[in-house]
Amino acid sequence: MTQNPVLIAQISDLHIKPPGRLAYGRVDTAVALERCVAALNEFRPRPDLVVISGDLADTPTVEEYDYLKRLLAPLELPFVSIPGNHDLREMMRAALPQGYASSTGALNQRVEVGGLDLVLLDSSVHGKPHGALDAPTLQWLEATLASSGDRPALLFLHHPPFKAGIWHMDRQNLANAGELAPVIRRHPRVQLIATGHIHRVTLTMFAGVPTTICPAPNHAVDLDLEQLREPSFKVEPPAFHLHCWFPGEGFGSVVTHQVQIGNFDGPHPFFGPDGKLL
Repeated sequence: MTQNPVLIAQISDLHIKPPGRLAYGRVDTAVALERCVAALNEFRPRPDLVVISGDLADTPTVEEYDYLKRLLAPLELPFVSIPGNHDLREMMRAALPQGYASSTGALNQRVEVGGLDLVLLDSSVHGKPHGALDAPTLQWLEATLASSGDRPALLFLHHPPFKAGIWHMDRQNLANAGELAPVIRRHPRVQLIATGHIHRVTLTMFAGVPTTICPAPNHAVDLDLEQLREPSFKVEPPAFHLHCWFPGEGFGSVVTHQVQIGNFDGPHPFFGPDGKLL
């Protein structure tokens, strides 16, 4: 009998402002999150878990986290989260108490979902836009990956460990990606590295592992590959990622789908009642 896949929905870069405030004076991130929550609730089959990969708040303030919790309250799925550069560790720890690996410092977590381990890494650096994994986090990651060598693992962090080609974002990616790479290479059970930060779907390989950037439910960083413009954003169709882990030989396999948020025409059948292609 074929086992069902484990479905992990990833949303990222919510940038919640205080009620009534727009991000950059233009983007209603609260309404965008409401649409996203509705899409997650309606999606079938239901994801087993939602991972929020950073920048939950925008400034941040206690008011923003309180508003965030109200906006997430209708979500009918369990969720976990990690901070981004717009978050504040201790403020987020107080607002969203979860199973963090330590009562102080980085908000790292390990979560078991079926036969899958999710390893959530806190790459935030206080007061800075770039990311870094501090020494305790790297040590914790090494020990965590070594503890269950026969279970596949997906890694989540906010800052991409690679350059995406967007000049102003590449200055603020994961600064010590070179320290992360050998840890990943020592542990082949890592099947995927999933990040956020750039608000744009991106795929590459890092340390021999497929590595993604999740789209955002609100706005996208402008795809400026030639430094033609000042740092800019566009309001493009919102989306989230659905990571599907299929049990199988070895560590199984992972497939990532981009799921658009919104109402679209269809679905429509390919075949008529007579079985013929329409």
